[in-house]
Amino acid sequence: MTASPTSPTSPASPTPPASLPAVRLRVPTDEDARAWHEAFDDPDVMEFLGGPAELSLYEEFTARQRMHDAQLGFCLWTLLDAQGAVIGFTGAQPWPQEKAWGPVGEIEIGWRLGRSAWGKGYAYAAALATLERVRAAGIGHVVAMINDENRRSIAVAERLGMTLADRFLLPDGVRYGRRYVLALGPE
Repeated sequence: MTASPTSPTSPASPTPPASLPAVRLRVPTDEDARAWHEAFDDPDVMEFLGGPAELSLYEEFTARQRMHDAQLGFCLWTLLDAQGAVIGFTGAQPWPQEKAWGPVGEIEIGWRLGRSAWGKGYAYAAALATLERVRAAGIGHVVAMINDENRRSIAVAERLGMTLADRFLLPDGVRYGRRYVLALGPE
């Protein structure tokens, strides 16, 4: 799927520029676990997520995303550039029930890109495509949970027209996070 240069239906949504990078989203494959591991095996990419993770985490993670897609019609999709290279993921998933904090029961939109894809508009273009897909799946609103220091992700959320709903202390008891919300239509 190629992201279209149309904005989500929301009065607060800005009009995106006419030129967005071409992106495709696909349900993660077994092979994508390795591609995600490679793209995210960078301390800067994982700065707000506890640092780089082992391949086994991505094997479980991609399997869970395939289950979400089969059950819900959406997931964290593998993000491909125009040449078909894996550059990260974007999509939406339910906030995990097993987490003792956060918006349990809410649908969280998210994105993570390898460093080589930073600053080129991929996160925004892919997030727009994600919003189209979750809206089509009947989701009325989404949230984004972002570390207070993650300026790049905050910029994407705000560019999407998301509204800051609250700021909260993260489970580490030291840093803060932000919960952004975006209405996608009637709930």
